[in-house]
Amino acid sequence: MEKISSFTVDHDRIEPGIYVSRIDGDITTYDLRTRKPNMGDYMDNLTMHSFEHMFATYIRNSSLSGSVIYFGPMGCQTGFYLLVRNADNGTVLKVVKDTLSKICGHEGPVFGAGRKECGNYQNLDLAAAQKEAERFLECLSGRDIDFKYKH
Repeated sequence: MEKISSFTVDHDRIEPGIYVSRIDGDITTYDLRTRKPNMGDYMDNLTMHSFEHMFATYIRNSSLSGSVIYFGPMGCQTGFYLLVRNADNGTVLKVVKDTLSKICGHEGPVFGAGRKECGNYQNLDLAAAQKEAERFLECLSGRDIDFKYKH
């Protein structure tokens, strides 16, 4: 059986950052890697779930709103996938950073934190989402990003 493309990347060499994981026609899959894989520093479900609610809502209300196909967590608990139609890497990076900044400054409840809006609505915490957003924003700031995995 053929391996899926994400299993062909050496995860021991991935550092936190943003990468183009694959391009399928007009859809680009971005790997938003907030943690270094295989190092024991994994997101707990509360953090992953809370960050997902906040990031997905903000990015779907950004200038990319009509282009976002999907945003969700990786099962390995080290990051998220963002799928964007007709993506421009520079624009995506700018919007991702802006989205992270908005999460950091958010006041009020986590988006979708009601019983009718979420299947696990009691497992959400704004502080956890903000801590992850701060961590990732710091990772993306002040360095050149080429969107390529290091081999």
